[in-house]
Amino acid sequence: MDRLKISGGKPLSGTIPISGAKNSALKLMAAALLTPEPVTLTNMPNLADTRFLSQLLSTLGVEVYWPKGDATCHLNAAELTSTIAPYEQVRKMRASFNVLGPLLARYGHATVSLPGGCAIGARPVDLHLKAFEAMGADLLVEQGYVKAAAIHGLKGAHIVFPFVSVGATEHAMLAATLANGETVLENAAREPEIADLADCLNSMGAKVSGAGTATITIEGVEKLHGTTHDVMADRIEAGTYAMVVAAAGGDVTLTNAPVAALSAVNHALRNAGIIVDADKDARTLRIQRNGSKLNAVNIDTAPHPGFPTDMQAQFMALMSLADGTSIIRENIFENRFMHAPELSRLGANISVRGHEAIVKGVDALKGAPVMATDLRASVSLVIAALAAQGETEVSRIYHLDRGFERLEQKLTAVGADVRRVSAEEE
Repeated sequence: MDRLKISGGKPLSGTIPISGAKNSALKLMAAALLTPEPVTLTNMPNLADTRFLSQLLSTLGVEVYWPKGDATCHLNAAELTSTIAPYEQVRKMRASFNVLGPLLARYGHATVSLPGGCAIGARPVDLHLKAFEAMGADLLVEQGYVKAAAIHGLKGAHIVFPFVSVGATEHAMLAATLANGETVLENAAREPEIADLADCLNSMGAKVSGAGTATITIEGVEKLHGTTHDVMADRIEAGTYAMVVAAAGGDVTLTNAPVAALSAVNHALRNAGIIVDADKDARTLRIQRNGSKLNAVNIDTAPHPGFPTDMQAQFMALMSLADGTSIIRENIFENRFMHAPELSRLGANISVRGHEAIVKGVDALKGAPVMATDLRASVSLVIAALAAQGETEVSRIYHLDRGFERLEQKLTAVGADVRRVSAEEE
């Protein structure tokens, strides 16, 4: 199993290009199931998760042309051979469950495995299923599968989510595009990836309005056509590299950065004493820290436009070096502080109390062997390792491969000492 060996303490300098957003690309790929015409996605991130979903789509009969290393993915769902998404594939990645809505909307039936548990909490799909029931679907959960049918097609509905859910909002949007009548989603998630999905659907002939606000309206249409769509840049990747520079020090410019989507992260970084020069027009984000001590900053994770839960672990790594004590509250997912014990192995002073983590800044971190527990936790260890004295070895980095494209190459290009080592090399 591959590991990363990182020698820290080196300030960074140069440019890092930001890839397409994983969280957007996955839903855009599922949208290709809604039309028999070709869908081309550009700026596609080459990740384990996007490749997993391409394999599932192929199993359903979608023609997928996506050469290794290419940023353009061609999808053609003209003639599907199956509407069954098996457990063996859905279990690899929760976002695979999002094929259910498009299959149900277009074909009137689908059988999709439940995604199962997750390292950062249960994250149930009950809101997804209630939305489909509101649109007239008959559902049966049996032997770990959701069997869904809407023989006469889905119908428009007024759906009020009891709490904000990105996944349920996106999934209901996908299904509602081909429903008969108008669907209104209230208390909808407002993440930028939802607006990106709406832009793609509208370019396919859908009638979606209000994406990016708490109320989204979808007027169902009879059919959708093909399109070419550019996947938005990854705000989580951009925020992560910003924190890499903030922790290690240096002067790095992030290009193709979704500047408008990073206001909460940039605000937290500025409060910590980091120089952040954001240029929306040029789509660049310049991060500078040259020897200054970090300020302790408290954060509460919240749905967009609040501080993203997917940046919480990275910010905790940064705050472990701050002057003073930070309180980090995780309000989205339970069990999302599993990185805290691993950061402590590097010398961080972190205590967890329910949904709060109290981080007392230390003068320096020191390299040690650590183990990744999930995607965002794994990159928090990379951030800490780049700021630490000596060498850190990060194991179980397959988590990193799920969400960060060419991580070692991008870091090495700005002067980081990062090396991937396989078991065969030892």
